[in-house]
Amino acid sequence: MTTGRAALQRFLQPVAAGALLLFALFAMPSIFDATWIFNFTQMAIYSMVAASVGMLYGRVGLVSLGQVAPYGIGAWVTIRLAFATDLPYPLLLVIGGGAAAVIGVLIGLPALRVSGLYLALVTLMLAVGVEVVLFRLKFPNGGPGFNGLALTMSDRAPVPRPGFAQGDTAYFRFVVIVAFVVFMLAVAFLASKPGRAWASIHQSEPSALASGISITRYKLMAFGLAAFMAGVAGGLFGAHVQWSIGVDQFNRQAALFLVAVVLMGGINSLWGALLAAFFAKILLDFLTQNVIGHQFWNDFALTIFGIGLMINLISTTRAMDRKGLLE
Repeated sequence: MTTGRAALQRFLQPVAAGALLLFALFAMPSIFDATWIFNFTQMAIYSMVAASVGMLYGRVGLVSLGQVAPYGIGAWVTIRLAFATDLPYPLLLVIGGGAAAVIGVLIGLPALRVSGLYLALVTLMLAVGVEVVLFRLKFPNGGPGFNGLALTMSDRAPVPRPGFAQGDTAYFRFVVIVAFVVFMLAVAFLASKPGRAWASIHQSEPSALASGISITRYKLMAFGLAAFMAGVAGGLFGAHVQWSIGVDQFNRQAALFLVAVVLMGGINSLWGALLAAFFAKILLDFLTQNVIGHQFWNDFALTIFGIGLMINLISTTRAMDRKGLLE
């Protein structure tokens, strides 16, 4: 009975993913207006960052608070190259993701000998370091030099988009396709040898080591893949927002909120990343900006959302305590 249910789930998951992709590409642009398409584009981008956190936490057991660092690095590198070169935008995303992967591996190196809350603190401190660097560099806006900063407002330019995706609807479709490819990349890793090694490490590091699994190698691979996913998302974010890009989207508050909302969506499935992105970019925006009435109701809606996050954090902390991850 259990085997049959598992086989049915394996069959239905790709069917559901394909149906969701087709719905997003063809139905959503016809159903929703420009404002909602803008918000759903943000959701698709954020889902990749959420998936990177969920993969590290739920599949490998690595509690990282530093995923906003490769997210920001990927955004900066992709934006700078978009202004400075004529390379195809998909290639720019790969380069930005690759640069973020290097940063992710560097973040993972000092974190290899710690776990649980200690790992979370180390990765958060490293993310703060990247935040400081991004604050000093600023994000390119069409100017000359290494930083690409324009000296006057009149010289500023929006981040270039791909030639085939200039409009918001076309760019939404492009983002959805890239997100689908990134999710399939994660699925391919999870279904192959690295995925089995990560599951073994998550279950018991001593047992994995006794089985001949290189814990260092596979942990660094997990950090690199997760950072690549976040870096690609950062490159998409820059061309989505175009004008209002700042370090606020990649600071320590954003890091903590990211982990909280991923816990709320679920860390044991890539579908949880979509739910986390929906909470963060659709539901929260709707509650805080579209609640009719006095400011009290906006604050009340935000409070309810915060209570939901807190409940999930408490339940996850208790689960970690039962597994001995907080020692």
